[in-house]
Order: sequence, then structure tokens, then C-alpha cells
Amino acid sequence: MDRRRFLQTALTSVAATSVFNRSVAAEGAYSVADSANAAEPTGRLQGGLTRPLREFRLVAQQGEAEVAPGKVYRNWMYNGQFPGPEIRVKEGERLRIIVENQLPEDTTVHWHGVPVPNAMDGVPGLTQKPIAPGESFVYEFEATPAGSYIYHSHVGLQIDRGLIGPLVIEEATPHVAYDRDYILVLDDYLSGDPQPLGGSAGRGGMMGRMMGSDREGGRDGWWGGRRDDGGMMGMGRQMPPYQGLLIGGRLPDDPRVFETRRGERVRLRFMNPSGATTFRVAIGGHRMIVSHCDGRPVEPVTVDSLVLGTAERYDVIVEAANPGVWPIVIAAIEGNAPPGRAVLRYTDAAATALSEGVPEGLRGGYQLDYQDLQSLEALPVGQPDRVFDLMLSGGMMGSAWTINGQAYPNADPLMINEGEHIRFRMRNHSMMLHPMHLHGHFFRVGNVLKDTVLVAAHMGRAEFDFVADNPGRWFFHCHNIYHMEAGMTREVRYT
Repeated sequence: MDRRRFLQTALTSVAATSVFNRSVAAEGAYSVADSANAAEPTGRLQGGLTRPLREFRLVAQQGEAEVAPGKVYRNWMYNGQFPGPEIRVKEGERLRIIVENQLPEDTTVHWHGVPVPNAMDGVPGLTQKPIAPGESFVYEFEATPAGSYIYHSHVGLQIDRGLIGPLVIEEATPHVAYDRDYILVLDDYLSGDPQPLGGSAGRGGMMGRMMGSDREGGRDGWWGGRRDDGGMMGMGRQMPPYQGLLIGGRLPDDPRVFETRRGERVRLRFMNPSGATTFRVAIGGHRMIVSHCDGRPVEPVTVDSLVLGTAERYDVIVEAANPGVWPIVIAAIEGNAPPGRAVLRYTDAAATALSEGVPEGLRGGYQLDYQDLQSLEALPVGQPDRVFDLMLSGGMMGSAWTINGQAYPNADPLMINEGEHIRFRMRNHSMMLHPMHLHGHFFRVGNVLKDTVLVAAHMGRAEFDFVADNPGRWFFHCHNIYHMEAGMTREVRYT
């Protein structure tokens, strides 16, 4: 079909443009060059254009992570840091990332949300051979589009060993103004070795085998509050025994502190590369202006709280107009882990103690819904050329997690053709929510572009549309890594 007919330009609010399109003076929360061994950009000829080349080195290794004073655990990490070092580049630059494996197991790195060439996607047994202990692999791709992304291992349960980190591609002209720029990596912390749960018990793990009611999610639905049953619901234990929830690698008794001054606008990039936890987020004494969803710009919308499924990202602007020391709190939607916390501290305020315990946004107020989001970019429109109806189920009595009754890798690929308009329609027949992620593509959910979408538990439904414009063999899977390992994965294959 004519792809021009498939796209329409989303309308941009004139008022929003005039209010938010001011000059930016951002202060990064990390030192990129020091933390990720970044090389200075050099000229590189590509297609007749000279694009800067940024080179980074990531070493996957064992080490110790101090998540609070006196709480030091053996972990796997990148460059001796947990979370891994920030990689921050400008849109259009060329990224070359050399990954060295000093672990006792195979590994890879996936660049979550970035539509990289298929060979750079980091899925062992599908897009590359795994990186063996003592070996290296070079990933190279263009840093586009701008946005907040995640990098992480795509082997087994290695995410829950600590192999996660943030990737930021800076836009040339942000549509929102801000004075400071902070990354908040949200995580569920497991001090021991992760073990398969529920459906994956005794199966050896999917990646290991590869290598040898009409309820919509929403403000009043499944993500309205925390479940206190630990996600078990008669299925046996379905959540790992997490020791706590982390922001920036710290437990709440020794929280990260993010500083501001009265009158500033602070950009907070919330990223959830956790193994299995969906978070509800709120900030004491402040509302949040959502500006980006999964890295893509949206018309600003003001909320009191928001929900991040595993692998989702939201950028928000906080207007610093309420001096004090305020908690940034994350609470688990499923499971029994106690809330995590960071601190927003005004440097020009006399207060030293927290101004509030539990933010009002976690007790009520307005919670972000997908329906609130309006893209500032072109969206797929029209009728699809191909529709896939996908039933998500499993987890009962130790069974596999499946899509249409099939557990990967013993599952039929979803076959598509380049240029087609594809629609995935999902229904969740299980008792747990599923954050579903498609590699290599952005897709339309409502009026926003995303790469990961939450599907509500107990017959919840979700659907998305995308253009088949990045040929290859791509993973489509639940980003709860325990569900993925137990089979809730399909290959999307171009013919």
C-alpha cells in the first residue's frame, strides 16, 4: 500500500508550543565521558554525509553493589556500576558500542526501544550469536530517534542480576523547556541469583533452550492500586522474593537526592528496566507534566501519578514552586516489595526533613491513562492489511506462559510483509498483567507511539498498529522476564 496514505500528522497545540518551546539549559545527572569511557566524536562518511561517531565501551562483569550503607551484594553490572553507566548522545550521531564479556556465562545487549538494524538487536540465537565469556561484540547503529531508552542483557534472567542501564538520545530542539535533566532508573532488587518461577520452573529457560471481560487498562482498572496477594492468586509464587524497590540503585533508607531551586523546571526521565515490577509513581507536593512516552514526544498533560510497566519510560517536567524536601515514591502494582523512594530537595529551602511521607498522588488525584496521550508525530491510520489475534495465558499450576497456546521457542512465527499495516489484538486470559514489547518498531496505541504496552490482567485487552518498515526477525514478548523465559514470546518474521 502507499505508505503516504498510512500516515497522518498529529495536530500540535499552538498554546502548548508557545508555552513550552523555550530555551533549554539542562544539567545532566551523570558524567557520560567518565562513566562510559566515551570517545570524542569524529567524522565518519555515511551515504555522502559526515556524521559524528561516538564510541563507548561496556564491560559486563561481576562486582559488588551497595544499595544502602552496609548493604553490599554481589551483582553483575556494566563497567563496575549498578545501574550501568549512562550513555548520552545527540540525535543523528553514530553509536559504536564495544561490549566485552567478563562474565562466566554468555551475554548480549539489547537497545530497548531504538529501531536498530536487525543484526544489532542483541537477541541471542535470533539476531546474533551470544557473546561468550572472554569475547567481545561491536554494536553500531544510528542514534535516532531522540528519546529516553534502556540497554540491558537479553540472555535468560540476567536483567535481575543487574545488567541494565540508561541510554539517552538528545533532541536538537526539545518541545519542552527545562533547567535540569535527571534520569531515574526504577528497579526491583534481588540480592541472590534469580530463579525461574511458576511456568518456567524446571524448564531451563527459554533463552537457554534457544542457544543449545473486556476491561481496558486505565485509571479505574487494574492499575488503580497495589495488589496485596503477591501476584499469586492461587497460581503458586509468581513474583520473585525482591528485597526492595530501587531508584537509581538505592534503597529508600539511603535515597538518591535530586536537587533543584525555586522557579526551575526539572526534567525527570523515569525508566523501568526492572525484571518483573510495574510501578506507580508520584512526587510529594508536586504534579507532573508528562512530555514524552517511551521516548516519543507528546502534548504535555498534567497528572498526579503515572504507571510504568516493565520497560516503559516517561519523561516529565516538574515545576519547582514548592520549596522543601519532597519524596519521589514508587509503589509496586503487583507483589509485596515495600515502596522505593528518592528525594527532590530544594537547595534554597531551609527544610532538611521530608515535607511529606506518602505523596498525595499515591492516595488519590489524577493518574495518567494512555487515552490522555496525544502524539506530536505522524501516526499510522487506516485499516490494517493483516490482523493477529493473540491470547496471552498461562502460569496456572506451573504451566508455561503462552501466546495462543504456544510457548517459545516451539511456537509458530508471525509472518508479515514489508510495507504492510499490521495490527496486533491481545487479550489477557491470565491473572497477571503483561507488558508486551515489540523489537525494532514503534507502534500506535490510541493516539500515541510506543514500543511497550501494558495488557491488563483478568481478560484485559490492548491493541496496536505498526508499519512493517524494518525487515528482519524480531522478538515480540512479555517484558516480565520470568514470563518471557517461560515462553510468552513470538518471532515476528518478514517474508
